[in-house]
Amino acid sequence: MTIRVLLADDQTLLRATFRILIDSCGDMEVVGEAADGAKTVELARAHRPDIVLMDIRMPGTDGLAATEAVCADPDLADTRVLILTTFQTDEHVARALRAGASGFLGKDVSADGLLDGIRTVASGDALLSGPATRSLISRFLAAPEPGADALRGDVAALTAREREVTTLVADGKSDTEIAGELFVSPLTVRTHVQRAKMKLGARDRAQLVVIAYRSGLARAPHAPATDPGQQSGRSRER
Repeated sequence: MTIRVLLADDQTLLRATFRILIDSCGDMEVVGEAADGAKTVELARAHRPDIVLMDIRMPGTDGLAATEAVCADPDLADTRVLILTTFQTDEHVARALRAGASGFLGKDVSADGLLDGIRTVASGDALLSGPATRSLISRFLAAPEPGADALRGDVAALTAREREVTTLVADGKSDTEIAGELFVSPLTVRTHVQRAKMKLGARDRAQLVVIAYRSGLARAPHAPATDPGQQSGRSRER
């Protein structure tokens, strides 16, 4: 199946570079280009791409507002947003993840990294691994927000194993890593992840992570711990 990609970036040269790179792959194609958020939403509704490769900083309607609009549109339920940014824009990325984005890449990503990222998000997975992303999540997504009580009610519908797997997903672990830790197969882990997503209404793994933190199911690494000595040790790991 061909992955259909919509490019959203205000830099013409960068969009042209991405188009050449993506169109050179037999398993993906560019279906449209936009230089601002409003046009991005318009083209997303017209073409219904699998992936929107979204820059945050664009004139007029920016990438954050466009991400919110795309992810809130029920007609675009199968469209996933992959944010292009730098790791230093943590708060903006956190807002994009809350809005429903499926992950992010730094603008210094390699060609292979970009293509692999598009394939990863198109498969329903999320680009949420690595220390930088765990730091982002713990800093901006951990605090329960208005409506967290309702989220906790949804989390209560999970089985003990589904809660355990969801917590490990929120820690940035892959299916293979979780399988090794729980002594089960990666297929079993994927089944638990799928069931958790269905019960919590998460469109993908990224939203599952957001819900885990916002509901209190997962705890930030720097959150208060029972043993102050242990916590101070964990904080230094950052």
